[in-house]
Parts: sequence; structure tokens; C-alpha cells
Amino acid sequence: MEWAGADIFPVKDALEMVLVFDDTGNILYGNDAAVKELGYEEDLCGVSIRDVFPNDIKSSSESIEEDVSFGCELQNLVAYRKNRTCFPVEAKMIQSDTNPGKYICMANDMLEREQLSREVTKGREDARQALKVKSEFVANVTHELRTPVNGVLGNIRELLDIETDKQKLRPMHMIEQCCEDMHKIINNILDFSKLEAGKFSLEQRKFNFRDMLDYVKANHMGKITEKGLEFFMTVSPQVPEYVIGDELRIKQVLNNLLSNALKFTAVGKVTLEVLKTAQVNDKVELFFLVIDSGIGIDKADKDKLFQSFSQVDASISRKYGGTGLGLNICKQLVELMGGRIGVESEKGHGSAFSFSAWVGTEETGDEQLSSFTKASVLMSARENLRRNKEGSQYGGTENREAVLRNLGKLVLCVEMGNWEKAEMFMDTIRQLTEGAPPDVGRMVLRLKMAVQKENYDRIINEYKKLEDFLQSKEVHE
Repeated sequence: MEWAGADIFPVKDALEMVLVFDDTGNILYGNDAAVKELGYEEDLCGVSIRDVFPNDIKSSSESIEEDVSFGCELQNLVAYRKNRTCFPVEAKMIQSDTNPGKYICMANDMLEREQLSREVTKGREDARQALKVKSEFVANVTHELRTPVNGVLGNIRELLDIETDKQKLRPMHMIEQCCEDMHKIINNILDFSKLEAGKFSLEQRKFNFRDMLDYVKANHMGKITEKGLEFFMTVSPQVPEYVIGDELRIKQVLNNLLSNALKFTAVGKVTLEVLKTAQVNDKVELFFLVIDSGIGIDKADKDKLFQSFSQVDASISRKYGGTGLGLNICKQLVELMGGRIGVESEKGHGSAFSFSAWVGTEETGDEQLSSFTKASVLMSARENLRRNKEGSQYGGTENREAVLRNLGKLVLCVEMGNWEKAEMFMDTIRQLTEGAPPDVGRMVLRLKMAVQKENYDRIINEYKKLEDFLQSKEVHE
């Protein structure tokens, strides 16, 4: 049904009933929901609003204003259909601001609302129960799997300690490796289940950060040596010796990223860098960077990396193995630690994974912070993160000039083919840009990758981008 003024009410398809009536109570318009609920067709126009609400709107006067409380929520009303059956509603009646003498009634079927509410509640409860059952199932299954795997692993290691026959040692080492891989998969599934169920909590305790890094490095040296790769680890002097956080989960993320780097790198090198990028009171933000010279990732596939049960290419899964859970778990763990994880990569030219994490410290160390980090200490953690996200400027004039000087020296070394010196200046640039906003960080990252690959054209390209940014108008303002 149409009404001349209905165009000002964009409510034709609204879920709630909408009725427009005049000062005598005659209905002028009803939307589709009102026509359906009240059982009228074209004959709804001309029906009195008093016939719809006979128990609630009295016929004591000719003017509807004397019988209706406008602007108030009206609960426990009873609406009558054309066939005189009824149903409870919650309604509100208002006067039209644009059409004097016209009134609007908006009403919801309480029975329908209650039914929807029950269905939503039931759906949530069913989902909660399903998640609980799944979590319990995963926990039980992983426990049942872990026991025999640990049994095989323990026995095979005992045999390895006493076995001297080289022909037997090789298959025994293979069994050991398979058991270790199975153990990792089981732990990943269990972690994923806990994270998904919201039952995962981080441990907060003091530990020696550099000892943890040495342990991580030692854990991968066998694979590094086996593949003949170079491995470099640098830790900024600004990183505290002792921090407060979840040592196990930081190691888990690092081990996963390093394992992937080694898995997908046949020749070349892998680099691990750790920087201190911000401090707010007794909390510091640590930035981890894992760079490899491996197969790289297509730009279109990068979004899939951190999704659960996802791998960029089925052929990669067949060749290198994996469940597709590792990076998703890393992402969730990093976010629990207040950080972010990301990747810069190019197909055939290696990858650079980075993540940040907030940890506690007993040291203040304000005097050791760079100029741009000192500024961040004065902000709240939220404001600091916002500033980094916006990334319009950082550091002072002295810092910027130092970066530009080292960029010039870097390019000069590249022109001369002195790659060892080029990497030295690159490391200096990395240190000078600690705490820089993400835009700068990504440019420096890409430049470092190009230097490691000794890719002259790419170095010049990335150098020009960074130089232009540092000399731009926005940086100076």
C-alpha cells in the first residue's frame, strides 16, 4: 500500500511494523511487515489505529493526541489482526516532524523477538558445547597420540646411544626425526585448539633473553650445518639482558620462523635480528626479524600464510610437509603478546618475516634510548602504537642525516662491489632506524634483503625510495 508521504519513510522493507496515521487515528500507510503481521492487504488504509490496539488506545475523544502517549516506549501492548486474533508487541509512537498532523507507530512482535532470542541463545550454546566437545576430543586424542610417540622416541634415543653400526644408525635417525615431527604436529594441534577455545594463557616470568636466543640458535645449528647455510644473529645492545614474559612461546614463534626459513632455503644464508623499538614505563617492545634467501612467496599468496590449515601451494606441502597451522598459531601467540606479525617477500628472492612482542623489564634505561624512542616513552602504549601506525615522521635531524650518510656509503660500496662493507653499513642503517614507523621499517627491510642477495638494481631502487622518503616535505614538518 502506498501513501503520498511514504517516500520520507524508508521503511518499506523494515523488519518491524511501521504504521502512519492521522490525527483522527485513520491509518494512511503500512509497510510490508505491518500488512503481513496484521493480515491486511490493500484494505489496511482507512482502518483505525484504535482497531489495531483496541485495549490500549481508547476512543474517548476524536483527537488521537489525547489518547496516545507519544515519544515513549510502550510495552505489553496487544495488537489485533484483521481476523481478531492478537499478539503482544512493543511499540513507540511519535509525531512526524515533516508532516504536521501525521503520526508514526513502530512496533515489534514480542513473540517473534523472543523466538529469535531463544534461537540465538540456543545457537550460541550449541556452538559452545560443540567447541567444548571438540576441545576435549582434541586434548584426549593428542594425549593418546603423544604417549606412544614419546615411547618410541625415548627408546630410539636409547638405541642410538649404544648403536655403533652405521648402516643401522641412518634408519634409526630417520625414526627419531619422524617422531620429533609427529610430536611437533601434535603440539601444534593442541595449541590451536586451546587458542580457538580461548583457554590459552601466557606465562609471565623473568628469564635471560640472550640465553634464550643462544638456545634457539643451537637448536637449529644441526640443520644449518647439514644444508651448508650461513647463519647470522645480531642483537641490539638496547635489548635488556633479562625480560619478563613467556619464554616458551617466544621460543616457539622464533623456532617456527627459523624452521620455515631453513626448510625453504637451499643455498645462501639465514639472518636473525632482534631490536628494541619502543619502551613505555617498565614495558619494552622487541622486534624480531628472520630473513632468508629461499624460494620466496608470491605477492598474491601472502594473505594465506597466517590462515589456519592454509598453505600457499599444494605442491609445496607435498614437497616440504606441514599442516598449515604453524604460522596461524604464531600469529595468535604474537597478538596475545601485544604484537604483530608480517612478511615481506618476493618469489625467488627470499622472505623476511618479522614480529613484535611486548615484555616486561626491571630496567628503565631511558638514557640509552634513541631520540625517537625517548619520545615514545612519554606516550601511552596505545598512543605509541598509533604513532607508529601513522608513521608520518620519526627521529630528529641528526638521526636522519646519519641515516642518509650511511645510505651514501652503502651505495658507494655496492658500486665498488665491496659487499662485506655494504652489509656493515646496512647493519648501521638498521640500528639507526630502530623504532622507526612501519613504512620506514619495510623500506629498510627490502633494502637489506637486496644487499644480502647482492642485487644491484634492486638495491638502487630501494635506496632511492628510502632517500626520497627521508628527504620528503612530510619528514621535515
